[in-house]
Amino acid sequence: MTQLTIRRPDDWHLHLRDGAMLAGIAPESARHFGRAIIMPNLVPPVVTSEQAAAYRARIHDALPLGADFTPLMTLYLTEQTDAADVVQAHKDGIISAVKLYPAGATTNSASGVTDFDKVRGVLDAMAEAGVPLCVHGEVVDPDIDIFDREAVFIDRVLDPIRKATPGLRVIMEHITTKQGVDYARSGGETLGATITTHHLVINRNAILVGGIKPHYYCLPVAKREEHRLALREAATSGDATFFLGTDSAPHIDPLKENGCGCAGCFTATNTMSILAEVFEQDEALENLEAFASLNGPAFYGLEPNGTTITLTKGDPVAYPTKIETGDGPVTVFDPMMPLHWRVS
Repeated sequence: MTQLTIRRPDDWHLHLRDGAMLAGIAPESARHFGRAIIMPNLVPPVVTSEQAAAYRARIHDALPLGADFTPLMTLYLTEQTDAADVVQAHKDGIISAVKLYPAGATTNSASGVTDFDKVRGVLDAMAEAGVPLCVHGEVVDPDIDIFDREAVFIDRVLDPIRKATPGLRVIMEHITTKQGVDYARSGGETLGATITTHHLVINRNAILVGGIKPHYYCLPVAKREEHRLALREAATSGDATFFLGTDSAPHIDPLKENGCGCAGCFTATNTMSILAEVFEQDEALENLEAFASLNGPAFYGLEPNGTTITLTKGDPVAYPTKIETGDGPVTVFDPMMPLHWRVS
């Protein structure tokens, strides 16, 4: 196969930031994707419907003229979140989901949840109103090894939440372990899981072997090879439980390349080329549309995009190594392999 046409894909986990960074990197996602779930972990975070509507307007202002891209907004769940505001914002079409960050789990998560009992009423209201919950699934206990935080979160936090709140639609975001894959598969129709582009490509060796590689450092951190292979099997299987959420997360180079570098891989520019390469390697190109374009809308109760994109195989693809923004340069994820599929 040298050409593949699929429904226009969506990105069900995307960081666009704000200000000059937003203006610089928003066109990279709008080029290939029709919609994206936008993360709310700004400074300060997006915690009310009014703030979500204002952020959505800023995103629209940052898009290239004529861009066909719809930002799907989320609210940042805190222990002070107003359940009524959440339900009304979803009813009014301002938000598509609510995001749960355990406090301290990742970039700009200091305002996240520490005591999960304090958000029980919000989760109950969300379940009743059909508002999805996007979950950053890691515990933050200092005594838990960073490579075990996802598996422990499933047992200690996620499973109890789902048992206590029947009917709550939950998306396990950016799963990175075999345990995550297995739990998602066992969760029934109210549980879905996103998988990033970079976690299909790198394991923890990419970060650590031959010197520290800051542009492969992300949270959740890449795990052992057995976990990467489990993610690839899940993504390429066609299973409706799994769909694309790139977690494309831009940081300027000076904030990545220092003694305490920020976590995140910026993959918006070359995700579709990487995915086509991965799916071809695993002899599953026929399932790329399901993963990138169909499974996510189905879980969120939306129709697939009406337009299509075509991927064509040929000579190695050239893509920029950096995106220049008003805040500074952002390095594009290097998959450490030639890419032969381009969006034509």
